Amino acid sequence: MPTLLWFRRDLRLHDLPALVDAAQGDGQVLACYVLDPRLHRSAGPRRLQYLHDALRDLRDQLDGRLLVTRGRPEQRIPALAKSIDASAVYVSGDFTPFGRRRDDAVRKALGEVPLQPSGSPYLVSPGRVTKGDGTPYKVFSPFFDAWRRHGWRAPAQSGPDSATWIDPADLTGRDLRTEIPDDGATLDIPAGERAAAQHWRAFVADELDGYADNRNRPDLDVTSRMSAHLKFGTIHPRTMVDDLGRGKGAQAYLRELAFRDFYAAVLHEWPRSVWWNWNTGFDGIRVDEGAVAEQRFDAWKRGRTGFPIVDAGMRQLAGIGWMHNRVRMIVASFLVKDLHLPWQWGARWFLEQLVDGDMANNQHGWQWTAGCGTDAAPFFRVFNPSTQGAKFDPDGTYVRRWVPELKGVADVHKMGDDRPADYPAPIVDHAAERAEALRRYAEIS
Repeated sequence: MPTLLWFRRDLRLHDLPALVDAAQGDGQVLACYVLDPRLHRSAGPRRLQYLHDALRDLRDQLDGRLLVTRGRPEQRIPALAKSIDASAVYVSGDFTPFGRRRDDAVRKALGEVPLQPSGSPYLVSPGRVTKGDGTPYKVFSPFFDAWRRHGWRAPAQSGPDSATWIDPADLTGRDLRTEIPDDGATLDIPAGERAAAQHWRAFVADELDGYADNRNRPDLDVTSRMSAHLKFGTIHPRTMVDDLGRGKGAQAYLRELAFRDFYAAVLHEWPRSVWWNWNTGFDGIRVDEGAVAEQRFDAWKRGRTGFPIVDAGMRQLAGIGWMHNRVRMIVASFLVKDLHLPWQWGARWFLEQLVDGDMANNQHGWQWTAGCGTDAAPFFRVFNPSTQGAKFDPDGTYVRRWVPELKGVADVHKMGDDRPADYPAPIVDHAAERAEALRRYAEIS
């Protein structure tokens, strides 16, 4: 009997366990994607552009045999299953709070047609790596050790020829189909499975060996830039790990993939932490409110704080929908500990702007910096934006790339009388605000 393969965060055909399971036997497979209006409302234009470009790549690989429909999945998926008399609906597992609620609703609406999850977007699915007593890890280092011992499966053997694909043009109920939108946004990296594979091969060949030493340097453009591809599943981390050796750079990269799995496991175990402090002891920390707080938040968003490395990062985010990870930590620390604003404000802005906006990584990365998450940076660790800039962008190359007002300044990290008239003075005194942040921390500790 025919089966339905419902794509979500797995917009690829290679290394896709759900495809292997959907294609078993002699049945035909209908490939589909549901444009859920709830997700579209919460995503910025560049993330939507990546999604829709990746869908076009997937459709092209299937010679047009991808049905795209718009609406609530609990309505559209049962309708599609009925249209082909599907024996089952196959998906990759989704472990986010939203994904679990959505899948429960679809499962209920499908009735006797089973919703069959296979695999996940992670090397090790959330919930599989636990302590000896079965409880979840709260600290990354022991999780990492157990994660490595647990290991992961080899890449699934799948591809465009793995199934006999049903042509959507042959179906009745044509009202289920819609066109893939074109949002008109500009991406600085191409989207889709084929682009992801090409980009990964280039990184392994050219930058992997030096990754451990150079990954904190935003001026060098040596990070992999695979985060958006991982977000949408246009490549699976198993495929990537298969190309890693045992060198220093490879092991540093593997550790970053483990962090991705760790944050997914934390969110799965503590779904409330998506918008609330994982460490509830921070619920009582004082944050600033009112007109001045809003003005400072606006200056932070626009890259007009007067702190060059912060402004460069925020302008990079606004310009291309991506920011170097070291700079993400710097700008997050500045928002929470220099401006005393809620981490949720920054997390929401990042999700609106980032092409790679991922709920687990984003929310728990922010909480790490704010000090209120699992395995968090101590609250008293307050990044000094000037010393961080001097250490990781020593020549000011990164700052000048994104803050053109400073192109003529000799040392962008130690400005004095040479501060250009069109560049703002610092909106706060870092030393004073650091002391204030520590006072507020002491009130709850």
